[in-house]
Amino acid sequence: MKYEECIKKANEVLEKLNQNNEELSLDECVKIYKEGLKSIKTAREILQNAKLEVENIDE
Repeated sequence: MKYEECIKKANEVLEKLNQNNEELSLDECVKIYKEGLKSIKTAREILQNAKLEVENIDE
């Protein structure tokens, strides 16, 4: 997954949770929240790898 895709997915999750959708159960909200965290974690890893690549270029 690309960085941009991860950020998009995290934003979609945030929108879902901010909608005050009373149709979502607590379990569904937790599941959606975990998906968002997973996307953010992946985005951070991608960003960290890119940072390391840039630092290696500078050496």
